[in-house]
Formats: sequence, C-alpha cells, structure tokens
Amino acid sequence: MQRHDLQTGALREFHLSAGGALHKISGRWIPLLHTVFASAAFLGALVVGWKLHYYKIVKNEYYGYPDEWFPSVSATIGDRYPGRSVFQILIALTASPRLLLHVFWYVLTARTAPKRAQALFWIGFLRTWTCGGWVYVTSGDDHDMHDVMMISYMLLTLPYMLLLIQISDKSMFVHSAKTLAQNKSRRKLVCSLFFGAIPPMIYFFINHKVYKIAGAYTTYAFFEWALIAFDIMFDSLAMVEFKALDLSILPGKSDEQRD
Repeated sequence: MQRHDLQTGALREFHLSAGGALHKISGRWIPLLHTVFASAAFLGALVVGWKLHYYKIVKNEYYGYPDEWFPSVSATIGDRYPGRSVFQILIALTASPRLLLHVFWYVLTARTAPKRAQALFWIGFLRTWTCGGWVYVTSGDDHDMHDVMMISYMLLTLPYMLLLIQISDKSMFVHSAKTLAQNKSRRKLVCSLFFGAIPPMIYFFINHKVYKIAGAYTTYAFFEWALIAFDIMFDSLAMVEFKALDLSILPGKSDEQRD
C-alpha cells in the first residue's frame, strides 16, 4: 500500500498484514509482558535489597538477624534505595499490560456474560488502583495508608478471581472447550492456594505482633511472598485465552476519505 505524505509530497510505502493492519501482535503477549515485568519488579528489588541492605531489611521492631533472616515484601520494595527505585520503575512498566488485561477480558466475555464482564472490568480497575496505592505509598511513607491500600487490594482480589473463574470459559473466540476447562481448573487451583495462604500468614503475623515470637515474622514473610507469586501466576494463565485475540495498529483515514 502507498500513502501520500502531505509534508514531503512523497509516496510512502506501508506493508499491511492480512486485514489491513500496519502491525499486529498476538494477545498472549499482554499477560506474558505483565508476568515478566511484575516478576522482575519483585525479584529485582529482592536481589538488590539482599545484596546491599540484607541486615536492615530483615530487621523489624523486635528482632533482627539471625532470629529473622528473610525480608517481608513491604521491607523489600519500600524501605531502601535503590531497591525501592528498581521495583517502582519495573512495576510502572507493568501498568499498561495490566490495564490491557482488563480490556481484553471484557472484549472476550462481553457478549456471552455482559453484566459479569462489566463487573470484572471495574473491579479489576479498582484493584489496579489500590495496587498503585500500596506500591507507591510505602510503609515508611505512610504506614496506615499503605496497609489500607494493601488490605483493599486483597479484599478486591476475592471477587476478581471468583468472577474471572466463572466467565473465563465464556469466551466466544476460543474454539476448544477442553482447553478452556483445563485452564479454568488451573485458575481454581491458584485461587485456592492464594486464599489458603492467608490464614497462616495472619497467624504468624499475630505471633510476631502480639506475642513477639522470634522468627515469626520470617515465616509470615514467606506466606506474603507466596501471595505475590500466586497473584502473578493467576493472571499469567490468560495467555491461553488471549491467543484468540490480536492487538493491531490500523492505518487512519486520509483527509480525502474524512471529507
């Protein structure tokens, strides 16, 4: 295809793919990029913190090393530079694919389950907003606001996961019912692991905060990190359904066509 460049008067050539798109990528790249950026953000902050500030990030208000020897998520991502900056830069890159996740899920399920698709979109959007709250307002900046945003995020995760499990096999674009059913089972497993980790996490946090038991905060930290892993894993499963969609860049209409 050739288009006329109004500034230079030259004919410029564009190679269009099937369907008239200038460029097209598979929808599976959306959850893949989300998984890569989110994992890199948390692991990057953990590696940097472990190398540069190990004894500081494992220390809490009651104990330090060797009683406590593994850092919590909050201490890793928010307490020390440059780990905090590494995390915030990489988690910012996660924002676009995360929002596109919600858009793609709406597109996939709006015709077959319109009300639940709308509810999932807005719950996902609010959940993303609360995620920004505990990510960019660190426990050192404002401990209460950090906790409120994190608790809100976890509360919104329940309807988010349950709704997504309900409508994930309602996509009208994926032709293999068996594939959808298998991925739905994986989501149920990851969701069970996520919420199954919360009671022991609370138990060890109480042991640390109320009973001041040495080492309890380290065990709490392992369950906290497990929640992060299960959360990322849950959204990564969308790579199966999103293969049915493409993200395309289409050429705009010329001035003559608009007129």
